[in-house]
Amino acid sequence: MKLLWVKGGGLLPPDTGGKIRSYQILKQLARWHDITLFTYYPERPNDLHPAGSELFSKVVAVPLPLPHYRSLAEYARYARLLATGRAYTIEKYFYYPEVRRSFQALMGSSQFDLIVCDFIYPAPLIDWKSRPRKILFTHNVEAQIWERYYKVAGNPIWKFVCWLESRTLARAERQYLPLADCVLTVSEYDRAFFAQYVAADRLFVIPTGVDTEYFQPMSDPPEPNTMVFTGSMDWMPNEDGVSYFGEKIFPIIQREIPKARFFAVGHRPPKRILALASESVVVTGSVDDIRPYLAKAAVCVVPLRSGSGTRIKIFEAMAMGKAVVSTTLGAEGLPVRHGEHIILADDPEHFARETVGVLRDVERRDQLGRAARQLVAENYGWPAVAKYFDRTIRR
Repeated sequence: MKLLWVKGGGLLPPDTGGKIRSYQILKQLARWHDITLFTYYPERPNDLHPAGSELFSKVVAVPLPLPHYRSLAEYARYARLLATGRAYTIEKYFYYPEVRRSFQALMGSSQFDLIVCDFIYPAPLIDWKSRPRKILFTHNVEAQIWERYYKVAGNPIWKFVCWLESRTLARAERQYLPLADCVLTVSEYDRAFFAQYVAADRLFVIPTGVDTEYFQPMSDPPEPNTMVFTGSMDWMPNEDGVSYFGEKIFPIIQREIPKARFFAVGHRPPKRILALASESVVVTGSVDDIRPYLAKAAVCVVPLRSGSGTRIKIFEAMAMGKAVVSTTLGAEGLPVRHGEHIILADDPEHFARETVGVLRDVERRDQLGRAARQLVAENYGWPAVAKYFDRTIRR
């Protein structure tokens, strides 16, 4: 089958869940299908990762002179696009006509059996009423991410921006999802949410997966009283979650365990995260390999208060046999049971108390890690997930 895969952000992911999911599925699908990738990406060093190009029969990559994240230029651009009444996170790419021109040229010169729109962001590029058939692969309820961030934002201007973006993204989801021949979600929760827009027979769940060969338990013992969080620090839910942990939860843990240490591992940490750094808190920035940090951790923490979809970071930690303490929202959509595969806690006192308990109880920690590893190793390797994806698109 000839597939056209449309996504933003370059070829290979840094360390964000949806991009990793796409890449791992594409790596498997390329064994069975002829895939053309259309992508657009910020025109900055290291933002395009050409090592992924071997997966595709053709790559059309459009570099864009996007302003830097949270720069004055980005704020000015946001203000200009505000009047359009459309979602900034979608429109910021199509402000540049070269994206549309390149896509139209590709469609005029090639024929495909199926188009996969990866995330909702490229949806305005696509003529949804013409052939071939089209799949919209959602990795989150995007409007819900911004709505949840609105609820926890403190700055009134940023709070308004989040509210506005949640409203415009909700309109986009209501507009584009019903136009797709098939909508893929990553959890039953997302599937149920989108059922208000899309007929049930056109909604399918693609489970979250993990590379169980790459992420394996290591023989070296973890460092006592050490916690880790992994994820892109310029992704708003991660930024908020790490700040929330560092400001509200970690001080409570330190009162019980003064020698406790916390590693925040992920690229592009903003000033708010860098300000947390101390003798007890390590903010790494970009790392080549997150596994050594996961290996040294006694506990992996996922203190998220916003976001949507499912968190691959949890499956990665579980695959390495790690005990995980997460908020309920952080583990949303994952097939895990509290007390068996993971520990769930929501308010700061409860989260800190559960984390301290797992740090101190080696036997309980090891039991959680073994059950977690068994769950993902037996059911959620990427080859199995990709086979289900393949069966779905063929159907």
